[in-house]
Amino acid sequence: MVVLSAAVCNNAGKAILSRQFVEMTRMHIEALLAAFPTLMNTGKQHTFVETDSIRYVYQPLGKLYMVLLTTKNSNILEDLETLGLFSRVVPKYCSVLEESEISGHCFDLLFAFDEIVALGGYRENVSLSQIQAFTEMDSPEEKMFLAIRETQEREATAERAKKAREIRQAKRDAKRKRMPGFSRDGMTSMTSTSIIEDIYVKPEKPKMAPIRPSWGTSKALKLHPRGKEVDNFVDKLKSEGETIMPAVGRGGSDTTKVLPPPANVEGVHLCTKETISLTCSRDGGLQNMEVLGKLTLRVTEDKNRRIRLVADNDSRGFELKTNPHMDEKLFKAESVIGFKNPENSFNLNQDVPVLKWRLQTADRTLIPLTINCWPSKSISGCDVIIEYELQEESLELSNVLISIPVPPGVDTPVLVTCDLDDGECKHDKRLSVLAWSIPTIDANNKSGTLEFSVDGHPDDFFPINVSFVSKRNYCNIRVTEVNHVDGDTPVRFFSETSFVVDKYEIL
Repeated sequence: MVVLSAAVCNNAGKAILSRQFVEMTRMHIEALLAAFPTLMNTGKQHTFVETDSIRYVYQPLGKLYMVLLTTKNSNILEDLETLGLFSRVVPKYCSVLEESEISGHCFDLLFAFDEIVALGGYRENVSLSQIQAFTEMDSPEEKMFLAIRETQEREATAERAKKAREIRQAKRDAKRKRMPGFSRDGMTSMTSTSIIEDIYVKPEKPKMAPIRPSWGTSKALKLHPRGKEVDNFVDKLKSEGETIMPAVGRGGSDTTKVLPPPANVEGVHLCTKETISLTCSRDGGLQNMEVLGKLTLRVTEDKNRRIRLVADNDSRGFELKTNPHMDEKLFKAESVIGFKNPENSFNLNQDVPVLKWRLQTADRTLIPLTINCWPSKSISGCDVIIEYELQEESLELSNVLISIPVPPGVDTPVLVTCDLDDGECKHDKRLSVLAWSIPTIDANNKSGTLEFSVDGHPDDFFPINVSFVSKRNYCNIRVTEVNHVDGDTPVRFFSETSFVVDKYEIL
């Protein structure tokens, strides 16, 4: 059957509500409905009338009529069944079958009519309860979106208040720094992103004598430019043996000069730096992974210039290379790093690279952190599931950031599930990126899942970029002892380790 139009009209043929399912003009529909009362045979129990090309199938609704316009070759039994469904729908939305009530619920009725007959005039296989469910159904996605937006607004308000407090505190600190007699105890210590591991018990830090004002009694206090005052203050600290380093603020800017923890207290400073470059395909295959590492040594005391390093070497197939001045055979045989000529000594206050290593592999089992993305098409656009899993459980990854691209110009993705663990997930519309940040991934929190919905195509969510830092290096090389060449007397030292990402992409 083909339904041309469904209408509610009065006994004069005036259309109160009409829905066309095929291409027909308004004038044509009004003319057909105006002819409907003259075609009805009063006093007879007919439910349809016909002209040369149109069949009117109708049923009284009080003083009104529910009328379907169909073609003459349509199945009359199906026409009557469809008419009955239309006639039951109208009273569900209109408590009184009058013209004013029909007009007041016209949009509800139109939406219900569209559920019964699709565009083109063909009947949908639906029941009355299904029609009500389709037209009145709540949207879980909309509720989730509103909840997320409300949460983001609260977070933004809290962040603004926090920034305002930080600005006020910074102004107060700046005023205190400009005051004469300001001591080191009032300054902020620098927070290093690297992890400092103290091998032996460090001696107590030397106390710095307070800096007293140097003006005389006969002269008034003179105000100097802030930069010159700070420089003089720093010069006094340097003259007392303190090491001054800039504090790196958010974004890498030099925000203020502060006193860091005393460096090289024991006279020997070891620095281990590792970087990883990794490229994976979206199906899980590892295209390339390269880990580069370097161990550097810095000696600040003359008595510690002739030393050897004892390492715990479990390199798992890494290519190791010692400095040309170091005894490579000694290192391979005993994992000891020392000069080929025992009479040689390290230069003071210089960073000397003593060992470097490299791993290049396509073995997927060596990936420290696996990322899987599962995008799939849906009615609302695309459903995306992101999974992470820590394969190298000896690592503790901090400040993990998983950046998933999203199509530009779309609304904020709707989160379905998210393992935040005190982290957060934010949509950056300017960069068209959904940023999922996790504070820590370790053996106790080795896996997590993020699921969201957004308009797009499965290819829109690649490449995925990952960044993190770790307090342990990937290559299991660790200096356990530092000894004097003469007599194997142990030397106090401390070690600084960093393992960071150079590139981590899932294409």
